[in-house]
Amino acid sequence: MSDQQYYYGTGRRKTAVARVRLYPGNGAIVVNGKPMEEVFPRDEHRRIITAPLERLSRENRFSAQVKCEGGGVSGWAGAIRMGIARALVAADPNAKPALKKPTSLLTRDPRMKERKKAGLKRARKAPQFTKR
Repeated sequence: MSDQQYYYGTGRRKTAVARVRLYPGNGAIVVNGKPMEEVFPRDEHRRIITAPLERLSRENRFSAQVKCEGGGVSGWAGAIRMGIARALVAADPNAKPALKKPTSLLTRDPRMKERKKAGLKRARKAPQFTKR
């Protein structure tokens, strides 16, 4: 699979980074050397990942080889979705408006975990207050 022509896209979500290679193929998605179904047992994560392919009706025209680092499973799913969308735009620039139309799959989700503040237990949780 690695010696043929591919399209590349990088996706990020929270602290996860996904490097996606999109090959012409039968729709198989391999994440870190394992099938997608093995890495993502939840249907919701699989739906998130395949959203760009479904929006363009190209589920069985491309196979993806993905390397994910950092974060957790939900972050990986969002990062892979963005990486696949960017790789599809690299393959066909005419697909860009369709991937942006209702909700953009090409825009990075800026939500991150808020850092812990000094004097607090977490980012916003204050220590318990006792009056007497």
